[in-house]
Amino acid sequence: METARANRLWAYLIVEELLRCGVGLFCVAPGSRSTPLIAALAANERAESLIHFDERGTAFAALGYARATGRPAAWITTSGTAVANGLPAVVEAATDGVPMILLTADRPPELRQTGANQTIDQPDIFGDFVRWRFDLPAPSLDVGPASVLTTVDQAAYRALRAPSGPVHLNLMFREPLIPDPGEDEEPPSVPSRWREKDAPYTRYAATKPAVDRTEIEALWNELRPVERGLVVAGRLASREQGEAVEKLARSLGWPLLPDVGSQVRLGGDHGNVAFYDALLADEAFTGSHGPEAVLHVGGRALSKRLEQFVIRGWPDPYVVVRENPFRLDPGHKVTHSVESDVADFCAALSHAASEDPPAADPSWTNDWRATSNKADAALDRLFEERSVLDEPLVARLVSREIPEGHGLVVASSMPVRDLDAFAVAGGAGVPVAANRGASGIDGTVATAAGFARGFGGPVTLLMGDLALLHDLNSLAMLRGLPITVVVLNNDGGGIFSFLPVSRHEDFFEPFFGTPQGVEFGDAAKMFGLDYERPETAEEFLAAYRAARSRNGPALIEVRTDREGNVAAHRELLEKVATAVREG
Repeated sequence: METARANRLWAYLIVEELLRCGVGLFCVAPGSRSTPLIAALAANERAESLIHFDERGTAFAALGYARATGRPAAWITTSGTAVANGLPAVVEAATDGVPMILLTADRPPELRQTGANQTIDQPDIFGDFVRWRFDLPAPSLDVGPASVLTTVDQAAYRALRAPSGPVHLNLMFREPLIPDPGEDEEPPSVPSRWREKDAPYTRYAATKPAVDRTEIEALWNELRPVERGLVVAGRLASREQGEAVEKLARSLGWPLLPDVGSQVRLGGDHGNVAFYDALLADEAFTGSHGPEAVLHVGGRALSKRLEQFVIRGWPDPYVVVRENPFRLDPGHKVTHSVESDVADFCAALSHAASEDPPAADPSWTNDWRATSNKADAALDRLFEERSVLDEPLVARLVSREIPEGHGLVVASSMPVRDLDAFAVAGGAGVPVAANRGASGIDGTVATAAGFARGFGGPVTLLMGDLALLHDLNSLAMLRGLPITVVVLNNDGGGIFSFLPVSRHEDFFEPFFGTPQGVEFGDAAKMFGLDYERPETAEEFLAAYRAARSRNGPALIEVRTDREGNVAAHRELLEKVATAVREG
């Protein structure tokens, strides 16, 4: 009886304290050993739960929720291999700085390494991918509840403070796991000062990397004389940060190249160089547009052409600004790495530029912008002429049609690349989420489900067929959510057709092309999603608009051809280069 009461108390403290710390969603997969946590969750009227049968899916849902809100969700799982299923989402969260709180139920210490059922070594299972880990002892009424509360407070703080990311609380529970119904109706004994308030037991003061004025002045002394510089907006957490980078680029007088994850590639400043990826596919352009300096703000940019262009040019200075201490320098060319709050850094450097104006060459910036506008106009003409509904066209149509107030989640591999390269320059400035930390395709549907829960509005998910097959059972999470899934089905791994390995015809198709021969109409029916399979641009627009108008999940499948997709990309880039040169 005492064991069950202690489990009940500690689980109640953990759930309640996480709510007080701002955790807005608990993502749960069923399991016996986590029963105390589930009982506490069910008893707390303020707790919102997402319940799904697959631990990998619930972990990615927690990731998606945090991408939408900036606040961590809690992932609750039972012991054993259930815990291991969270690793892919934890890796992504750690790599991209997304907060998560991992609550893994465990067997008590006397059962470890004894051959006891469903008992594995859990405390360090996520290794260095967590920002902090703690192995709580099995609950006991002899241990003061304040120790549980301060542990939870530390976990929530470590998840959010820079560098944000996942934290792991391993929670051991002895049997009996909870009291029988009606057996223990006594209210839990908790510290009075905590019970009388609605705040965490320990409140941590919010902190962020400060801008050092001396460093800003030293940096500006190097940047101010540059006539031909570039600003790159990499992955950023919010539109506010993206707009701060836009303002900084205007202050410097340099062109801004916005990544699709910068939150200003869609609906950003009309002066942005939105089509830099297409421009950098032209050797004549790259040969005449090497920058003297580069200022990169945020995470890594998606475009491989941009990365190679910058590395090949060896700009000096080459400045990277991030809100964490991690190195972002795959080419080993960075001269200055700055850890700072993005908005504060941009404001400080903009202020320095206003006091001591830069030597930027206006013709350099105007040329980048004008050439990007020519590429945009050329793409408009080329897409209008296309009779085939292909992958670049679908990305273009989605970016043009998605309305304000919606969210956009994009799968890795080709969909996010096509959006980055071919999305319209105008359109709605919707938030864009993509798992580009480790760039995996797993968990994409679940990420969208969590994102929609946090975003609180309609969401479009653009993905490929293999990404959907990877996460097919997460379609069950979409029930009741206004999510439109657009799946580009090219019957395999389309991105590999762009790589040198595609020339090895003797083994390419079975090992890399991996044709699956599936269609998704039956899957949509199985999970209760409306389904359409358009074959023309007009049919796609009708299906997409109809799906958006409904308040439930829908799946739109677009069949494409892998070889034709490669040819379409090459044709578009060649014709854009020709149009720009002739213009």
